[in-house]
Amino acid sequence: MQDNQPNEMAPKAADLIRQQLDLSLVLRGRVVLIGLGGIGIPLVRTIARFLAGIGQADADDASIELLLCDGDAFNHDNLYRMDVPDFGNKAEVLGIALLDAIDCPNLAIRWIPEYATVENISQLIEDGDCVLLACDNHKTRKLVGEHCAHHMNNVVLISGGNDGLENGLAGTYGNVQVHVRHQGNDVTAPLTRFHPEIADPQDHSPADVSCLELAAAGVPQLSFTNLAVASAMCNALLRLLMPKEQAMYDEVALDVWEATSRPHWLT
Repeated sequence: MQDNQPNEMAPKAADLIRQQLDLSLVLRGRVVLIGLGGIGIPLVRTIARFLAGIGQADADDASIELLLCDGDAFNHDNLYRMDVPDFGNKAEVLGIALLDAIDCPNLAIRWIPEYATVENISQLIEDGDCVLLACDNHKTRKLVGEHCAHHMNNVVLISGGNDGLENGLAGTYGNVQVHVRHQGNDVTAPLTRFHPEIADPQDHSPADVSCLELAAAGVPQLSFTNLAVASAMCNALLRLLMPKEQAMYDEVALDVWEATSRPHWLT
């Protein structure tokens, strides 16, 4: 007769996962998530669960800090493509929701209810951090990208974005860029190297426009594409945590209508 009782000597699922990972990337600094919109919401929920799972409750040196950053607030217009837990500042609302949902003493969740700006960027991103950038404008991408490229010795920046339904676009295309710096050297390409639209942005940071201008500038997006980009960002982080002989890719291009996702080694 088969014994269906759990084997107490068998490793826990989290232990099996941890054995495959190099956790130094998320333990040497903080995990910083900037932008909590259509991409950022599914991203932060998945990332928080993952970090809580790999945080070892019996190890003092395995604590992980997750920092959320967004100056925007949830409103009723977001309901068509976002899971809105409450109305209020996005970073605060999601931070509180995650604290209520996840019980992990080795995962510290904090938030800054502000947009990324020249004034606060050094507070948001410090040397050693792993940065997940899910904003919807090139101005902020350039700010964050150049801060990482010019002021950080060791940093990982994973930036994701997607098309909206405008100017004849179907809204099904997205991409993820991965910039890794190690001991002051670029392992993969900075965000601006192969993307002139980021190097010379023609849009504005949300911190520089009024609420009315921000609402008017909003472009409809497909939640399917948002989800695909968030998933690709998680995949990029997992690849960095599971070192292999093949070099890390610089970018992933995806299209949910074409059902394609292609990595590119540009450096």
